[in-house]
Amino acid sequence: MAIEIASTKANEVTVKEYNQCVKEHADGIFRFVLKQIANRADAHDIVQNTFEKLWKKHEQVAAKKAKSYAFTIAYNDMIDLTRKKKFVGNYENAPEQIERDFRSNLEDKELIEKGLAELSDIQKSLILLRDYEGYTYDEIAEIAELSISQVKVYLFRGRKKLQQAINRLNKAV
Repeated sequence: MAIEIASTKANEVTVKEYNQCVKEHADGIFRFVLKQIANRADAHDIVQNTFEKLWKKHEQVAAKKAKSYAFTIAYNDMIDLTRKKKFVGNYENAPEQIERDFRSNLEDKELIEKGLAELSDIQKSLILLRDYEGYTYDEIAEIAELSISQVKVYLFRGRKKLQQAINRLNKAV
């Protein structure tokens, strides 16, 4: 057990090695991140966060691996930031956008319901089973007492007819 602890201590990043790693690699990490995200403030934050995380794990990271570990941290933080920004987006006009989306969804639902009303009972049933309830072709065939190929034909024709009905109804609005 004592041998294991001693070897861990020998492999950890010391304060001197940590400072050397920051000196040697901070600029490279910054350039790498900046090229990817094109935002200096975010790039600085990622570099700062990278070396903070490296220091927190310095006892578990071998000095030889510090550079690759730091680049991995920076890369992952950059990906997280990019995903976060895509997810957050611009919500200055969020209440108006939500209301427009809600109205649009209601209109779409009405169009779909009107379009479904134009289908035969079997087409309507199969579309609802497949597209709204998520049943497999096998399950639908069993429920409707049809062959799988019949189910696929009815679904194809029904969807096509539904699409034509929705397009026609949409133009009338």
